[in-house]
Amino acid sequence: MAPVIIVGAGPTGLTAAALLARHGVDCVVLDRRTTPHPQPRAVHLDDEVCRILASIGVADEFAEISRPGQGLRLLDANMRVLAEFRRDAAAGRHGFPEANMFDQPDLERILRRKVTVVDGVEVTELTQRGDHVRVNGERFEYVLGCDGANSFVRDAIGARMRDLGFAQRWLVVDIDTDEDLGQWDGVHQVCDTRRAATFMRVGESRYRWEFRLQHHESAADYQDLSRIRPLIAPWTRVEDLRLRRVAEYTFRAQIADKWRENRVFLLGDAAHLTPPFIGQGLGAGLRDAANLAWKLAFVHNGQLPASALDTYQVERQPHVRTMIRLAKLLGVAMTEGGEFGNLLRRVLMPRLRLVPGLRNRVLSSETPALRRSELVLRPRLRRGLAGTLCPADNPDRLTTVTAESAPELADWLRQGRARTAIIRPDGVVFQARPQ
Repeated sequence: MAPVIIVGAGPTGLTAAALLARHGVDCVVLDRRTTPHPQPRAVHLDDEVCRILASIGVADEFAEISRPGQGLRLLDANMRVLAEFRRDAAAGRHGFPEANMFDQPDLERILRRKVTVVDGVEVTELTQRGDHVRVNGERFEYVLGCDGANSFVRDAIGARMRDLGFAQRWLVVDIDTDEDLGQWDGVHQVCDTRRAATFMRVGESRYRWEFRLQHHESAADYQDLSRIRPLIAPWTRVEDLRLRRVAEYTFRAQIADKWRENRVFLLGDAAHLTPPFIGQGLGAGLRDAANLAWKLAFVHNGQLPASALDTYQVERQPHVRTMIRLAKLLGVAMTEGGEFGNLLRRVLMPRLRLVPGLRNRVLSSETPALRRSELVLRPRLRRGLAGTLCPADNPDRLTTVTAESAPELADWLRQGRARTAIIRPDGVVFQARPQ
């Protein structure tokens, strides 16, 4: 029997399984669906997360199914450009484009080729017994709950979602067409209280629109192209459109109060929900997988004490909370405030280009450093490299780098005022020793 069972075969669960396999730990992945989910959902991953895909050997395949994001354009209700932040499509400091658009079913097909998934199995029993967990009557050392927003595993360990004060109902429309819409390939964000909207090109022939629903509306009002065309008319009047999906989502900001109980862990949407305004929802789940998988493997193989698993929530929960708050802030700034909010946006957004350094902040894919923990030895009184990502391939074990042993990292070490750095298998700096 595999030592680890993963409940849920979305990208987070599949990535966790592949990462565990990288470290020699067998696992079984269960999914309640009889076939993989065919509909598009997540559409964006940044270069930090692409490193995780590279570490399990699928970077080239992901590059084939994705396209670099071109940046962000902010518009008012009349489609006038308020501000624009264009992104260089070239690879960033981690060796990948900083923004990558893709179709989630394509990514899941790639990941499924790396692991074994048992489809059509719903978990209905989960009980802990000291040195093991029983799942549907079978014994496992550890359970990873990657079973989404309505997580059975979360309920089984008594964890509860804490609301961070954000809820908006949106209509999501995915369309295929062989015609060129003639639009800039970056993200178009309509900043309007009455009808906030987002448009983006996801693939060679696929486009996504998102519209904030008014109180009297639902997805049932927009189930055919004739009802959707008035909404998408500002971007296209092409006749040859194929409606792939129409769905209603409530964008929420929530985080679980606990991510672990003994041998059971929560990852991805089972542990947190992020509004989509910074494109970090799926990426957060893959970061969870990267953070936990190597620790679980090292504990299982006797290379780390069991206390190392305590660092999972210590490190990941504050990071996720920061990203959720940023997404919530941007969502409010772009969609709330009534007519006064619209007026402020018309006045202030065209002046954003005058703020020094703002363009780089808006386009940067760099996320915050992890908090101090048993596996992140950060100085208390000064910033350093500890807790940040090293701009090199993730090693298989704890690895010490210096300017002499890794000349390509000399500038990075110097800028971080470090003589040496110890890199964890997830690419995070465990400790940096000063110059």
